[in-house]
Amino acid sequence: MTNANVGKKKSKRIFYFDALRALAIISVIMIHVFYKTNALAAMGYGTIPTFRWFFADFNLISFRIGVVLFLMLSGALSLGRDWEIRSFLGKRLPRIVAPFLFWGFFMSLIVIAFSYYFNFHWIDSISVYSVLHFVFNAYLYKSPTFLPYWFFWMILGTYFIMPIFNKWLLHAELKEAEYFLVFWLITCIFDFTLFQPFPIKLIYFTSPIGLVVLGYYLRHTERKILNNPYFSIILIVIPIICMMAISYMNSTPHKFYTFDRYSIFGAIEVIGVFTLFKNFGKFNFKPNFLYNPNGIFRKFVASMAKCSYGIYLTHLCFLKIASKFLFSTVNYYILNIILLLVAIFVPLIMLTLLNKVPYVNEVIGVK
Repeated sequence: MTNANVGKKKSKRIFYFDALRALAIISVIMIHVFYKTNALAAMGYGTIPTFRWFFADFNLISFRIGVVLFLMLSGALSLGRDWEIRSFLGKRLPRIVAPFLFWGFFMSLIVIAFSYYFNFHWIDSISVYSVLHFVFNAYLYKSPTFLPYWFFWMILGTYFIMPIFNKWLLHAELKEAEYFLVFWLITCIFDFTLFQPFPIKLIYFTSPIGLVVLGYYLRHTERKILNNPYFSIILIVIPIICMMAISYMNSTPHKFYTFDRYSIFGAIEVIGVFTLFKNFGKFNFKPNFLYNPNGIFRKFVASMAKCSYGIYLTHLCFLKIASKFLFSTVNYYILNIILLLVAIFVPLIMLTLLNKVPYVNEVIGVK
């Protein structure tokens, strides 16, 4: 069947999308936390690595799916719907541009202030030129603590190409999406896993747009195997085991082996995660805390989902500031827990409070 009818369905908030968005931002934060502390774990590498090394390696591998999930959610929520280019861009662009501009400037001031008062050396000097240069480079993800801002430029380019793919998918069979995804998987294998050129140039199928199409496809596919939660678990576990084995063979006492976020292993893992969340209700056990709409868990998930973009733009600043004060003072595991809590709850609380302020709530990345 075509998916024109899908685009006409009344939109409503779907919990598993919120859960995936919450997982996506937590995954991004987890990666940044463990990259910050990985030097303390990398030294545990050896013929028989320490538990700390395995612990860090598992987290660095398993949670490298945050950005990928954001891309898939963009496709799942936006593709296959009957909208015009002007309305799509008019709605989507302000949502990403305004928070990017607001937090780029505001967080720059916070970083500069901490750098000055606590001698962090994140800025050369407190002069008009240095401040303006720092803010300008923050938007280009070149200033300290602003590396995640590359995501804005990537998702902006993705939004520009999405109307073309939407028009195709709106009138296409899902089998045509499968045709596209086969070639996308080939690019995952050759371009981002083997790092070897494929004889046929497949640049039009490559990520990140491939992940956007994947999110759309997984939302709407009725293939039984992709709607079996037990198969989803297999898709998650096997690539993680493979990546940990490869990481063990290629790491050193000074550095963990890093997989490209678009590798075939990550692609398989994220397919498993997306379909697991989509079909979680098919399990026989149904814990009350997962299904109680007024429970703490669901409220926390909803808050994380709504604030995810704002948290993305602000968390690394708080993470880096906290690590400056704590890095050499607490136990490795406690350090990771504290940094994780700081990077999640400081931005979340800040955004929740600012969301109550008129006008400001429109530019902070809460939706």
